[in-house]
Amino acid sequence: MNKKVNAGDPLMLLLVFGMIVFGLVMIYSASSYTAGLQYGNAFYYVKRQIFTVIIGTVMMYMISRPDYHRILKYAWPLYGIALLMLAAVFLIGTASHGQKRWIYIGPVGFQPSEFTKFILIIFLAAMCSAAEPLMKKWKGIILMFLCVMPAAAMVMATNLSTGVIILGVSFIIIFTASRKWAPFFALTGMGIAMMGVFLKLAAYRLDRIEAWLNVETHPKGYQTRQALFAIGSGGLFGCGYGKSIQKLAYVPEAHNDMIFAIICEEWGLFGAIISILLFILLIWRCAVIAMAAPDLQGALFVTGVMAHIGLQMMINIAVVTNSIPNTGVPLPFISYGGTSLVFLMCEIGIVQNVARQGKGGIS
Repeated sequence: MNKKVNAGDPLMLLLVFGMIVFGLVMIYSASSYTAGLQYGNAFYYVKRQIFTVIIGTVMMYMISRPDYHRILKYAWPLYGIALLMLAAVFLIGTASHGQKRWIYIGPVGFQPSEFTKFILIIFLAAMCSAAEPLMKKWKGIILMFLCVMPAAAMVMATNLSTGVIILGVSFIIIFTASRKWAPFFALTGMGIAMMGVFLKLAAYRLDRIEAWLNVETHPKGYQTRQALFAIGSGGLFGCGYGKSIQKLAYVPEAHNDMIFAIICEEWGLFGAIISILLFILLIWRCAVIAMAAPDLQGALFVTGVMAHIGLQMMINIAVVTNSIPNTGVPLPFISYGGTSLVFLMCEIGIVQNVARQGKGGIS
């Protein structure tokens, strides 16, 4: 068998780097005022994000080159490392917004939960494809969810929204591998019950629900109120780039989780629709690559990445528009955030790897 490897998917790369560049432009707009006051450098966050983009690009390239089947051999060790990192958060983690989510090695910090998202896609793609006959039965489906639960539970203990994304991505990968409906209705009910338990374990999460239901008056609805003011004042075509009022220390985390509100204020409904269309195009490219994958392993890899990007985008926009309770989830490729962006680019490297071996690839 001759091996021919194509160039991957250039359109996907164009979309990804287009969103990253747009993100850099918006991070500067959203953070220049506050960064200038706090650090004396309006480009503080932009410079840090550019450094992250460089690291992410190198890692994306490295992951896209070797045959992705090699990565499957390390699924269990990688998952073990992810679990150890999550456990380490409870012991040596650094608190952010009242919750331990970060580990620092010297001046460098990262979120193990973001690493876990990436590793779980690899792990489930490997396990579900290896146990393909078993995935047609209840036993196989439940076994896969049991494998995921330790990571999901540890993440949900400190970061419910990320835990929900992990469960959602796992659900979609396992469903794609099994294509059985009945077990998933039962497992969905179990997942909702599990979320209810974690909500009751932390009072601040119930406060967020109260703030969501009473956003106009609740003290903890301030961030969402300001985001809604930004969206409403944007109108159809926005107030113009750099002219946002709400970014002037009114919207907390304007360059991070709430950057979509600033996009709406400066670019209006037109900018919001274009941003969403970019994500739809990216998800479409993932779907095309998944369908052209040479095997189930490759298809599950890409399906997991597609699910992650889609779920995270929808949750972020739903939070900003007050469609769901406020929770900290960055907008993929656009929001400021080093760990999230690096591992998202690693996932794109996996997708490019599969694309290189799809139609026109291994033959």
